[in-house]
Amino acid sequence: MNTRLTRTLASITFALAVLSGLVFAGKGVTHMFDDEAVCVETHFWRNAPLADSLPTVKGVTASASTERLCQDSPSVGQRAADLGGELPWLLFASLALLLFSRLMKAVVRQGPFTDTVAQRLSVLGWFVAVGTPLAGLVVGWSHSWLVASMAPMVGSGPEVSGSLAGVLAGLAAVIMGKIMRQGVRMREDLEGTI
Repeated sequence: MNTRLTRTLASITFALAVLSGLVFAGKGVTHMFDDEAVCVETHFWRNAPLADSLPTVKGVTASASTERLCQDSPSVGQRAADLGGELPWLLFASLALLLFSRLMKAVVRQGPFTDTVAQRLSVLGWFVAVGTPLAGLVVGWSHSWLVASMAPMVGSGPEVSGSLAGVLAGLAAVIMGKIMRQGVRMREDLEGTI
């Protein structure tokens, strides 16, 4: 299936994967060596009453929704936790785009209904299904630890950040890969009997 669309899509996804990888590396290196303050937002006090009341209509109560905490001279751990809130998604996106690019290149070279394409689709699906909650766990736990390092009363623990909808998409790709693999085997058996 060597069409202009599949060739273009393969090239664009590879370029995006490289760009995401470069942003990941650049952001990690520059952020670890800068001397800016590290800031984090927390929703720990979301139901706490505000110190100064807001002008609201009768019967409406206002509460704090977000607290922004900043550390002027952060420790190495705080700076790393701040990076842990941003970099895992960039790394995940870069690797997922790279796997998708390899899938599209296999489609261009061999066609869509081959064992290689089915296998690469399954690999991409498993990566997305497992990588989405894993990246979310790293981001959420980094955020939780960073908040706890600035406000110890909040505490730290495992949290998952972001949407887990990618798990369903990944599992759907795994299932489609298995269906395609069965289709390839059936076609090979049919060709062998003719």
